[in-house]
Amino acid sequence: MKTKKSHYIQDLILEGEHEHQDFKYQITDARKIARSIAAFANNSGGHLLIGVKDNGNIAGVRSEEEIYMIETAAQMYCRPEQHVTFKVFNINGKSVVKADIAEAVEKPVQAPDDNGVWHVYYRVADENVLASRLHERIMSAEESTSSDQNTDTIAYSEREQVLLDYLHCHGGITLEGYMKLAHISEESAMQIVVALHSMGVLSLQYHDGQCLIVGND
Repeated sequence: MKTKKSHYIQDLILEGEHEHQDFKYQITDARKIARSIAAFANNSGGHLLIGVKDNGNIAGVRSEEEIYMIETAAQMYCRPEQHVTFKVFNINGKSVVKADIAEAVEKPVQAPDDNGVWHVYYRVADENVLASRLHERIMSAEESTSSDQNTDTIAYSEREQVLLDYLHCHGGITLEGYMKLAHISEESAMQIVVALHSMGVLSLQYHDGQCLIVGND
C-alpha cells in the first residue's frame, strides 16, 4: 500500500527532470553538485531528488552521507554560500533525499569546474549551463537597480530603438548580433541591454546553446 509520502515522491519523479528538478543517483563529488546548487540558485530555485536514477527508478541512498556532501557543496563550493533544506522519504525501504535550493538573495552564485575555475551556472530545462557574460552582468545589476520606471514615457536613443524594432520583428538576437546591427562595441551593447532589462523591456533566453535577447511584449 502506498503512503501519501510515497505518492508525493512518485508524482515528482513522473514530472521528470526539468528547470526546477534534477535526479541524482548518489552524490560522489561535492564540487560537481555545487554546480547544480548554483544553477538553481541563479534561476528561481529548485530541488534535487537524491537516490533516484535518471530513468526515474528509486535506488535509495544513505541519507546522512548525502546530506553531508550537499551541505559541504553549498558551504564550501558555492560563492556566496547557499542554504539547502532537506527532507528524507522512506519509499519501500529505500531512502530518497529531497534537497531544496531557494533562489539566491545575492547573485550571481559561482561554483568551480573540474579544474577549480569558478563559473556562474544557470538552470535551463534539465541542464546546468554556463551563464553568458551578459547574463552575469544582468544578475549583478539586479542587486543594485529597481524597475520602477515608466517605460511608456522613455525616449529611446537610436541604438536602443534599433534593438527594440529588431526584437519586435524577429523575436530574438544574440549580443554579438546586436553589436553588428547597431555598429557598437560589446561594452556599449551590454550597458544598453542591462538598462533595458532593468526597465522590464526585455529578457534573456537560452536556446540551442546561445543566450538570446528577447522582447517582453
